[in-house]
Amino acid sequence: MNTRRSAWRVLACTVLGAVLLAIGFPRPSPAAPAPSEIKVGTLYASTGTFAVASQGQYDGLKYWAAEINKSGGIFVKAFNKKIPVKIVAYDDQSSTSTATTLYNQLITQDKVDVLVADFGSVLTSVAIPLAAEHHMLLIDPTGSGANFFTKKTDYLADVSIPSSAVWPLPLGKFLLDKKIARVAVIYDSNDFDASQAETLKSVLAEGGVQPVYYNGVPTTESNYAILLHTIAAQNPDAVIEFGYAPNDIAFLRDLASSGLHFKMTFTIFPGQLISLITKNVGAKALAYTYTYPTPPLVNFKTVTLGPTTDEFVKAFTEASHQAPNFLDCAGYNNGLIIQEMLGRAPEFSQLAFHQALMDMSGKTTTLLGEFKINENGAQLGELLPVAQLVPEGDGNKFVVVYPQDKATGSAVYPAPEH
Repeated sequence: MNTRRSAWRVLACTVLGAVLLAIGFPRPSPAAPAPSEIKVGTLYASTGTFAVASQGQYDGLKYWAAEINKSGGIFVKAFNKKIPVKIVAYDDQSSTSTATTLYNQLITQDKVDVLVADFGSVLTSVAIPLAAEHHMLLIDPTGSGANFFTKKTDYLADVSIPSSAVWPLPLGKFLLDKKIARVAVIYDSNDFDASQAETLKSVLAEGGVQPVYYNGVPTTESNYAILLHTIAAQNPDAVIEFGYAPNDIAFLRDLASSGLHFKMTFTIFPGQLISLITKNVGAKALAYTYTYPTPPLVNFKTVTLGPTTDEFVKAFTEASHQAPNFLDCAGYNNGLIIQEMLGRAPEFSQLAFHQALMDMSGKTTTLLGEFKINENGAQLGELLPVAQLVPEGDGNKFVVVYPQDKATGSAVYPAPEH
C-alpha cells in the first residue's frame, strides 16, 4: 500500500512539474560553480602620450593582485570563498582604435569577470559604450571626463579620481579668495581639460570675474611660445593651463625660455607625476607654480578600507624599490574597490557588483580619501586641494595652500621672479 502511494506521489510531482514548466514556470537551475580564478581585464600603454601615467596605474593594480593572492585570493561573497585573481592585460599603445579592439577582446573572447579601463579620459572613452552594449560594469580608475557622467547607468563607476567637472572647485575659490581678478585660461580641447575650464569659468563668474583670456588648443599641442606672448598681452594676474602631462611639460618649458613672468601659474600634472615633470622641465621652472596635489602628496591617516596612505607608500616602496606616484596609488585603490565590491555582492553578476559599489558609496574611505559615486557613475569624493611648489634645497616641496582646513602653509603670491 505504501509503495503504491509513493508511486502515485512521484507521478503527481512529475506531472505537476511538467504542467508548471509548460505554463512558464521553469525548474530552478543549480547554482553556477565558483570559477577557479577571478579574471580582471584591463589595458595599459607601453608607448605613446599616456605611457608613463598608464604604466603607473597598471603597476598599482598588479601590486594589489600580487598582495591579495598571497593570502589565497579575493573573498567572493557570492561563492563564500577566496578565489585567486588573474590580471588579463593588453597593450593599447595609447591608441583609442587599438584600445577599442582590445576592450572588445577582453569582453567577448577572454570573458573577464571584471573590466577595468586604462588611464585617463581619452582611453576610457572608447570602453564606456562597449561596456554598456555588453552589460558589463566598467571600473574606471582615472577617466574623469564630465561627459561620461550625464545619465544614470549601471555599467560605469569612476573609482580613483573625482569627475573632472569638480576638480577646479577649490582652485576657483582660491582665486576668488585671493581677489585675483585677471585670470587667463588655456586648455586642451578634450573633455577632461575642457570640462575643468568650464567649471573654473563658472566658479569665477559667481564671484564676478570673467577670464581675460580663454582659449582651447589641440590635445597634441606642443608649442606654446606664441600663445604665451598672446596671454601676456592681456596682463593676467594668474595663468591656468589645463592639459595632460606632455602639454604641461611643453607649456612650462616654453614659459621658462620665453623671458615672461606671471604672478601665478597653474598646471595639472606636477601634482600627479612630479618626478616626470621635474625631469623634463627642471626644478627651477617649477618653483612657485601651483597644482592639484594628489596622494601620496596628500595623506589620509584614517581609512575604512585597506592601508593608510603612508602605509601603502611604505609597503609599495619595499616591494618595488621605488616610491609610488599618484597613478600607482590609483591603480592599487582600484583593486581595493574591486576587492570590497566582490566581498559585498550577494550574486556574481554585473548588476550585483554595481549595487555593491552604490552601497559602499559615502561609507568608505581609502588611501585616496572618500569613495562617493552618484547614480551616473561620477566620483564626487576625493576633492583635490590647491598646492604651491616652493623651493627647498635642490628641488621643491609641496605646500597645500587651499582650502584652509587642509593647508600646510600660505601661498607666496605674487610669485618671485627667478
